[in-house]
Amino acid sequence: MESEIRQFLFDSLTVMKYSTADMDDDTVLGPAGADLESLALAELSLRVEDHYGVRFDEDEAERFAAMTVGEFCAEVARRAQTATAT
Repeated sequence: MESEIRQFLFDSLTVMKYSTADMDDDTVLGPAGADLESLALAELSLRVEDHYGVRFDEDEAERFAAMTVGEFCAEVARRAQTATAT
């Protein structure tokens, strides 16, 4: 499931006009890596919520800035599995 989430993440970032050419699982989403701003992280969170049926708290977008692509995908997968289990 994580590879599907990763592809969705890259597709979403491309639509949002971010280059994903140099991104991999170790790329930090925020300023230290992919350089996503807080507004872009919030938009990405909404896209993921809509697509995977998971929910994030409003203040979590800032936490995502410190996550790597791999960590973010793992977190979405974990939440998606929890959401379908309930």
